[in-house]
Amino acid sequence: MQPGFFILIYFAFVTLAAFGMMGMDKRKAKKGAFRIPEASLFLSALLGGSIGSLAGMLVFHHKTNHWYFQAFMPLICLVQVSALLAALLFQTGLLYF
Repeated sequence: MQPGFFILIYFAFVTLAAFGMMGMDKRKAKKGAFRIPEASLFLSALLGGSIGSLAGMLVFHHKTNHWYFQAFMPLICLVQVSALLAALLFQTGLLYF
């Protein structure tokens, strides 16, 4: 198997985990229960789950009033998607240095 397959599996897993964390935190917020720290939500995005974090923000309407989530989650996502696209183009030979 190619390394790209394992990278894809990793990003899929982290994306689903980040999405789930947003949903769990929103549910806990409604119940007044112990919350997931914001640092953990950002860490899940930084580790590759930024698409899941953004999707969770939109689907669950969670953390949408916090300026730092509005500013940095899309930025993290843009950097990660750009890096993945560049890696894919480099691997296929469409991009070279």
